[in-house]
Amino acid sequence: MTTADTTPALDAAKAKFREAVVEKGLLTDDTPVSVSPLAAEQAIGQPSRRDFPIVQGRERVIEAEVNGARGHAFTDSPTEFSGTLAEAMALPLSSNQNRAVFVATLNAALQSVDMLDAGLHCRDEDPEKCARKLAKDVHDKWGRKTVGLIGLNPAIAEALIGLLGAERVHITDLDPRNVGTVKHGVLVWDGRTRTEELIRQSSVVIATGTTLVNGTFDDIRAWIAAYGKDYLIYGVTAAGVCRLMGWDRVCPYARTA
Repeated sequence: MTTADTTPALDAAKAKFREAVVEKGLLTDDTPVSVSPLAAEQAIGQPSRRDFPIVQGRERVIEAEVNGARGHAFTDSPTEFSGTLAEAMALPLSSNQNRAVFVATLNAALQSVDMLDAGLHCRDEDPEKCARKLAKDVHDKWGRKTVGLIGLNPAIAEALIGLLGAERVHITDLDPRNVGTVKHGVLVWDGRTRTEELIRQSSVVIATGTTLVNGTFDDIRAWIAAYGKDYLIYGVTAAGVCRLMGWDRVCPYARTA
């Protein structure tokens, strides 16, 4: 991530996708694409922890299928889509709905040509195992540094706070039901107004890939570069974009089927 690269992330990923996949004939513009929302249990199984946004119905996972391969994306605006790869890639990236369809399609398409290891959300108890592993990996790599979590994943927040201490964790979120609440001793800030502050005050930034869908990623990318921060992007939503752009991402329990 550099300050010199100001091309919107999804536009840049689209260009790289065409160069790597379509123009090389691995897929064609006429390749069929279908997208549909999943029920929570289809996407995440039956985790014992019930405070995940997808379980509570605050977000949904949509699933795209391309040549039998599937890819997921989180969104608060789930929709269906049926058309060609060219039509999916041509959607205006000005709404959460269209960005979610684009990102899910990208994940499925890259998986269909073996350019992506796993594009499906983890299930059952894996999200909690993921949180513990992510927190440990952050601690092992950077030590007891201040970490900024963009997007309240309750399991990841709890694991980071438990390992680093509440004084070393900042959290922002866009959901007004989360903003102003206290999670394990940490006040959740409003992501609309305080994300730059979170990045400035943190040594390491951990951002949910859902920011690619909700339209906040490009600002986050610019602030991370401007302040010279270490970062990780987490989650299955960002799988394809990070693969194409070479950005650091963690998602240890993502599935292929």
